[in-house]
Amino acid sequence: MAEQLKDLADDRALLGRTSTAERVSDILRSRIAEGYFPPGTRLSEDSIGGALGVSRNTLREAFRLLTHERLLVHELNRGVFVRVLTVEDVEDIYRTRRLVECAVVRGLGEPPYGLDGLAGAVAEGRRAAREGDWKGVGTANIHFHRELVALAVSERTDELMRSVFAELRLAFHVVDEPQRLHEPYIARNIAILEALQAGERGKAERLLAGYLDDSLERVVEVYRRRVGEDG
Repeated sequence: MAEQLKDLADDRALLGRTSTAERVSDILRSRIAEGYFPPGTRLSEDSIGGALGVSRNTLREAFRLLTHERLLVHELNRGVFVRVLTVEDVEDIYRTRRLVECAVVRGLGEPPYGLDGLAGAVAEGRRAAREGDWKGVGTANIHFHRELVALAVSERTDELMRSVFAELRLAFHVVDEPQRLHEPYIARNIAILEALQAGERGKAERLLAGYLDDSLERVVEVYRRRVGEDG
């Protein structure tokens, strides 16, 4: 925990002169997604507030916001913890992803599409794989899907999926088999990108739907076993 708090103290600069609960929640959301605070971790108000240099009230409001996003959970007389998802949570996350991501591709309209962000995420994933950085591959994969959602050019959709992707990272941290989990999807991301580059929107949607179904099956299989072992 000491190392995480030291890194968190480095985030003070992000708060600027107008520290707000929203900015604190942005920092904590990113740190949770990156695995600095794994699922099940108790978050100390004193330690985190001291590291970020914010008041207890500001931090509590940030905790409240993240609890609303289902990233944290408040347990009576015990404190605030990073949430441990259930298998049903994971299934619901993928249900939401399929509804939103496939709809984004279906609604793209006529090509050409602005695919620089997707191409950059693919390159990021390939580079991480060459270096054997499988957690980096997982991060690149999330970036790929975030860029895919961004093709809708909708702030509301981006905001919705930001929270969904952060929850998804909680599941990935529990699974903790990054190579097995993420390596197969490098080629599948490339295939989706190439279909969109060719203007084949229908093909891209079919590839994406199959991708999400297979990913759900793979994640739930390992997640169910890991949650059972921890229990």
